[in-house]
Amino acid sequence: MSNADRSTHDTSLSFAIAFAIATPVLYVLCEMRNWPLLTYHPATNKMDLFWAPPVRGEGPAMYWYGWVFNMLIGGALIGWLASRFPALSQNRTLQAMTWIVPTLSVPVLIYAMRYFWRW
Repeated sequence: MSNADRSTHDTSLSFAIAFAIATPVLYVLCEMRNWPLLTYHPATNKMDLFWAPPVRGEGPAMYWYGWVFNMLIGGALIGWLASRFPALSQNRTLQAMTWIVPTLSVPVLIYAMRYFWRW
C-alpha cells in the first residue's frame, strides 16, 4: 500500500470511527431533549422546521425524521472534523468504542421511551 493509499485509508477510517461513536450519542441526546430538525405531519403531508405540536384533528406529529436528520448531520460534521486527524484511526480504544457506545445507547433509549410502552 502506497503512502497516498494509506493516508486515504486512515482518513476514511477516522471518519468512520468518529461517525460510529457520535451518531448514537447525538440520537439519544436529540430524542431525550426532543430536538427534531423537522416535524412531519403524515395526515396532511406537511413538514415544519424544528419542533411543532400535533394539529388537532390531523393526527400525530412525527419527530423521528427530525432526530435522524440531526444525528446524520451532526455525525457527518464530527466525522469530517475527525478525518482531519488520520492518526485517530490507530487508537484501539476509539476502535472499541465503535461497538461499545451504540450497544450502551440501546438501554438508554429503551428507558427514554418508557412512556410509550403501554403494558
